[in-house]
Amino acid sequence: MGFFFVVLFSNTFKQHSPAGINRNFRRMQVLSASLMAFSHGTADAQKSMGVITMALLSYGMIPTFEVPMWVKMACAIAMACGTAAGGWRIIKTVGRDFVKLQPMTGFSVDSAATSVIFGASLFGLPTSTTHVVTSSILGVGLSKRLTAVNWKVAGRILIAWVLTIPAAGIMSAMVYLIFSPFLGQ
Repeated sequence: MGFFFVVLFSNTFKQHSPAGINRNFRRMQVLSASLMAFSHGTADAQKSMGVITMALLSYGMIPTFEVPMWVKMACAIAMACGTAAGGWRIIKTVGRDFVKLQPMTGFSVDSAATSVIFGASLFGLPTSTTHVVTSSILGVGLSKRLTAVNWKVAGRILIAWVLTIPAAGIMSAMVYLIFSPFLGQ
C-alpha cells in the first residue's frame, strides 16, 4: 500500500515543484498522523484489553466477558506512555535509518497504514501497527529504488520480529514460575 500511495501521489503531482509539494504534504501530515494514531488504538489496544479481560474472566474476577472501564483506561494510558517513551526511537529507526522519508512519503506511509489497519479492524482482524507501518515504509522505499532501503536495518527489524514470540513465551514462563506459588496454583 505504501508503494501504491507514493506512485499515485508522484504521478498526480509530477508537474508541481518539490518544495510546494512537501509544504502541502507537511500540513496534510497532521491529519494523516492523527488518523494513524486513532487506528493504532483500534488495533493494538484492543488486543491488550482482550487478553486482560480474558485473564480476569478465567480467574473469576469478572462475571462476563465485558471489558471493564478501568482496563480500557489502563490500556490507553499504557499505550500513551509506551509511545511517548519509545516512540521517538522507533520513528527515528524506521523514518530515517530504514528509509528516509519526506512529507509526501510520510503522508503515504500514514495513509497506507491507516487504510490497512482500519480495513482489518472493520473485519475484526488483529494487526500489528508496528508491522503494518514498517511494511508501508518498506513499500515507500521500494517505490524509489532498491538502494533507498537500508537493508541492514531491515535485517535487524526482521530478526527482532522473529525473536519477539519466543522471547515473550520465555518471559511468560518465567513470570508464571515466579508468581504461581503466590497465586495458589
